[in-house]
Amino acid sequence: MIDGKKTMLSGMQSTGMITLGNYLGALKNWVNLADEEDIKCFYGIMDLHSITVRQDPTELKKNARRLMLLYIAAGLDPEKNCLFFQSHVPAHPQLAWILNCFTYMGEMNRMTQFKDKSAKHADNINTGLFTYPVLMAADILLYQADLVPVGKDQMQHLEITRDIATRFNGIYGDVFTIPDAYIGKSGARVMSLQDPEKKMSKSDENPNASIFLLDDKDTIMRKFKRAVTDSEGMIAYRDEQPGVRNLIDIYNAVTGHTVEETLKEFEGQGYGTLKEAVGEAVATELAPLQARYAELEKDKEFVNRVMKENAEQASYYANKTLRKVMKKVGFIEMPR
Repeated sequence: MIDGKKTMLSGMQSTGMITLGNYLGALKNWVNLADEEDIKCFYGIMDLHSITVRQDPTELKKNARRLMLLYIAAGLDPEKNCLFFQSHVPAHPQLAWILNCFTYMGEMNRMTQFKDKSAKHADNINTGLFTYPVLMAADILLYQADLVPVGKDQMQHLEITRDIATRFNGIYGDVFTIPDAYIGKSGARVMSLQDPEKKMSKSDENPNASIFLLDDKDTIMRKFKRAVTDSEGMIAYRDEQPGVRNLIDIYNAVTGHTVEETLKEFEGQGYGTLKEAVGEAVATELAPLQARYAELEKDKEFVNRVMKENAEQASYYANKTLRKVMKKVGFIEMPR
């Protein structure tokens, strides 16, 4: 807890442009949490995590800054939430090194994401990729996070975080808060427009598979018109029609409609009508975000101030935890 409030930590990697799936599945829900006054929220731009895969330095900088602007443009108020760059808070890698020494090789060997990413990047299986979950544990534990919003693919990382924290506390006393998964309003699960059996991804090689938050209306409409459906020609919400089901899920997520309302609205209509309606709804949803983003791009002074002040705020809380950890471990405190 911080100042009597429960704390929550989440973030996104600064690689590529975030998608409609990232927005509807996570970012939009983060914005809604601002109304919950009993939660202090920390949202990171996780640029340290990003370099487990080789990045172009210029692109990494551009993507990281763009992600900060998208956080704000989507509605995350930097006065209510702490929005920070992971690399601006040195306590993250410092704590990660200490926690590495309290984490076992067998635990890391069981991490499924390491196996998945190693298969995708066989020419760059680095130790950072192997110990990635320990840095994630440091991210969470530095802010004494009570809550962490996680999807099914991240649950294993939260479990290892809890194990590391429990182990450390068992040796040195009550140092870390043991975090729980945050189960809030379920975000929409948005699937690829070209392969509706898999999630929409910013790393998809098919440019028509994903809607990106800064896509203009013409691009959005074109991508939805090319969305994969099926040959049945019937608008129904069934597992046997994953493409149509995905379009309905997206439409409902941005309009607030129920499945029943949407099915009634498009009863007797063709797929073309549904695709056009979904495209229009998504373009309307993203228009205010894109307008705000354009304003922020021009206001470098404001953005730089947010970056500096939020990094200082994050560092203040992170360093409190780090000093406590270093004292417990037995490091000599630097004289002031």
